[in-house]
Amino acid sequence: MNWAITYYSDSVQEGILALPAGLLARYLRYADKMEIYGPDLGMPHTRAMGEGLFELRLKAAEGIARVFYCTMVGKRIIILHQFTKKTRKTPPKELALARRRMKEVKDVDTQGT
Repeated sequence: MNWAITYYSDSVQEGILALPAGLLARYLRYADKMEIYGPDLGMPHTRAMGEGLFELRLKAAEGIARVFYCTMVGKRIIILHQFTKKTRKTPPKELALARRRMKEVKDVDTQGT
């Protein structure tokens, strides 16, 4: 069974689709690989951020972007948040938002079972 990618919200999906062409192409290529091989493509493509949160590392001529995601039971990958990097370090507010959304989807998932 392959992995399924879903999005936290329509606005997250729209934000990814609005990325510059080079970054979007990288995202789509990595997303295809994650559906086949799973969420951990290894560095430099993916990185574990701790507590079940991962980042997809996108780099193209237009710049650098990050896409945060988590995994759920049943081979599901949930895309939580994306942003374009402008500094060397990931801004704490971007990480906090991704962690908050991850907690929300995991809480809803445990209530549903």
